[in-house]
Amino acid sequence: MPEDVLFKSESDQSREEIASYLRTVADTLDSGDALTLKAGSESATLDPPARPTFEVKAEREGPSGNMTERSVEFELEWDVSDSGESGGGGQLEIE
Repeated sequence: MPEDVLFKSESDQSREEIASYLRTVADTLDSGDALTLKAGSESATLDPPARPTFEVKAEREGPSGNMTERSVEFELEWDVSDSGESGGGGQLEIE
């Protein structure tokens, strides 16, 4: 499926700085407001529905036999023409 990247930002940040960004996202979602992402002259405003799909993925990446890079991805996904209701897997727990 093709994709159109509306916004992308990638930079080294401290764990504390990342936590601050995630808190801001959480507070914005909690308030029901639209989420505006900005970096330099780039920006995108998105308005997730009340019940988007929430995907959490942990990955191990790298060349074959040397998969030394780790990542964790948090993704909100929704269809703009959908009612926002979806099925899903089991209950997510983060410890």
